[in-house]
Amino acid sequence: MTALPLADPPDHRPSRPLRIGVVGYGVGGRLFHTPYIAAVPGLTLVGVVTANPDRQTEVRSDWPGVPTFDDLAALLAHGVDLVTITTPPHTRRALVLQALAAGVHVIADKPFAPSAAVAHEMAAAARQAGRLLGVFHNRRWDSDARTVQAVLASGRLGEIWRVESRFELDQPETLEAGPDGGLLRDLGTHLVDQMMWLLGPVHSVHAELDHVDRPAGRTDAGFSIHLQHRSGVRSHVSAGKLNRHVEKSWRVYGSGGSYIASGTDVQTQALLSGRRPADEGPRWGHEDARLWGTLNTADGRETVPSARGAYQDYYAAFAAAVRGEGPLPVTAEEGAALLAVLDAARVSAREGRVVTLG
Repeated sequence: MTALPLADPPDHRPSRPLRIGVVGYGVGGRLFHTPYIAAVPGLTLVGVVTANPDRQTEVRSDWPGVPTFDDLAALLAHGVDLVTITTPPHTRRALVLQALAAGVHVIADKPFAPSAAVAHEMAAAARQAGRLLGVFHNRRWDSDARTVQAVLASGRLGEIWRVESRFELDQPETLEAGPDGGLLRDLGTHLVDQMMWLLGPVHSVHAELDHVDRPAGRTDAGFSIHLQHRSGVRSHVSAGKLNRHVEKSWRVYGSGGSYIASGTDVQTQALLSGRRPADEGPRWGHEDARLWGTLNTADGRETVPSARGAYQDYYAAFAAAVRGEGPLPVTAEEGAALLAVLDAARVSAREGRVVTLG
């Protein structure tokens, strides 16, 4: 096995407590936000906004003593330093602007905005309010993405030619339908963001979308996207939810060899089984050693231990930024750049051509 350099984990020691509220308690609030907030010392969950009685019951069961509120105004009146907005996509713009106007720092779930233009509007509002606005692109903290980052940083693959990522889920019931839904704005947000984080800005896009008719409207249920990065590296991402297949894999090709890996959605599977990052500490987020990837070079084939996945590191970094102790983990400007690529992907799929970004 070969050890590759990994970035040092952020320091989770608190300098002062920060009060955080979560707006929305669907899958996002329950699985991807509150458990990770609870794992960061110095962050205190002080309220959850949901008007749904069933969701309120879930909050009381999951987080005893944490109050629920029917709307954001009530949470703001209760007192918070920052909020996470994880309500349905079409509601997010108004809620983000409301929180910023109240002088609160904001984390916006993905998709950050309906378009790059709206994302820039929200970023401008944050600057005017003098508050931080971050985007929850949490899958930069996936075990497999962190491992690919380390492989690239090692330089052992020489000149990088192309990187491929596939994420297939057998979850037709979770496909968000209608004009504000679709898989491109769901998993596509994450997969394209990972490539931009790893390989830099995108120069051009060619995309193909698979569509399905649902009562809420025609919806993209799968995608295949080719990206040409300004660095010259090519990447390809693809995903689906209706193909009755499960796969999470990476391929990295360069002049010095290749890195090949197929793994699992480690953190999500752990949460669904009832485990929590706050309970497991450093044991959280590790891929099964039997699924570690391989580095193939002229020196032979080597097993590469997977990096630890830790979505709580996003929240630790955001809290540090609020305290003035570090940069935002993902900026609104990065979110807008990502949305420009997704906007271009829609045009590409609709018109059957390569779209060049400015």
